[in-house]
Amino acid sequence: MPGMIRPQDLLCPRPEGLYCAPGDFYIDPVRPVPRAVITHGHADHARAGHGAVLATPETLDIMGERYGLEFAGSRQAAAYGEAVPRDDVEVTLVPAGHVLGSAQAVVRWKGLTMVVSGDYKRRRDPTCPAFEPVPCDVFISEATFGLPVFRHPSDKDEIARLLRSVAQFPERSHLVGAYALGKAQRIIRLLREAGWDRPIYVHGALERLNALYERHGIDLGPLEPATTGKKPDFAGQIIVAPPSATQDRWSRRFPDPVTAFASGWMQVRARARQRGVELPLVISDHADWDELTGTVDELRPGELWITHGREEALARWAEMHGVPARALALVGYEEEDDD
Repeated sequence: MPGMIRPQDLLCPRPEGLYCAPGDFYIDPVRPVPRAVITHGHADHARAGHGAVLATPETLDIMGERYGLEFAGSRQAAAYGEAVPRDDVEVTLVPAGHVLGSAQAVVRWKGLTMVVSGDYKRRRDPTCPAFEPVPCDVFISEATFGLPVFRHPSDKDEIARLLRSVAQFPERSHLVGAYALGKAQRIIRLLREAGWDRPIYVHGALERLNALYERHGIDLGPLEPATTGKKPDFAGQIIVAPPSATQDRWSRRFPDPVTAFASGWMQVRARARQRGVELPLVISDHADWDELTGTVDELRPGELWITHGREEALARWAEMHGVPARALALVGYEEEDDD
């Protein structure tokens, strides 16, 4: 690490979020601030009301779709890999592999490089570019699934389980709960890659974000509103909806639905039972334990800071592997991207 410059002189936790004093901006602040860098469009990271926002073009589009075009005083789009000066600091956004437009914030100042991961995963996602590791002095990581018990299976295998269930119960509909931004579109793309070329029925709450993904070149195939047709028409069909909709009266319009839910938390069977999920699909947009530890091992940063999630276990693992670590315990970020 550059001599005499401390990482906390560049980035430090404040109640609003991670603050960069030399550049006078926050990263993913949880309340309105004059200048913000936003890593991705989920509501716990991208809030309305900031003075100026820097983000990828896709994230700015997502925020505009969700909050209206006046979501910030001003906005600046930065393409992946484009270095943007902020006073004496240089900010570069690189892919995080989480959802469309998601980015890591690479912050450089006086020879010091700090990388804020935002939310990320390491496995392939057909709806967004893959995570790009950036050598750094300090890596600031999430740890949503930062316990050794969380080892996510192949998403292809989970989609295959869904399609086997559809074949096994042709008289029933399959209602898949998936978060509106990122997870729903990924599930639809994975189904297309697995050969499901029939129309997929979608809840109205997904339609605008589905259209945004299509505008950004993600082909979702034939989609139909889940409000068309009569109850028997949905036998043998797949419906994708926000998780909350699978539990309410809306779901009664489908014939004897098999309720599925796509989430990393479905590895915890008690959570699946608690939500009345018949077919848990362990598909996460966050890094699991092996991805978190593998990333730290690959980067070998001078320090690891952990923003939110299961900080203690990951910090202990890092220390045991020769990487000094600390938990920032930032508040305001959800366990997963349920908006």
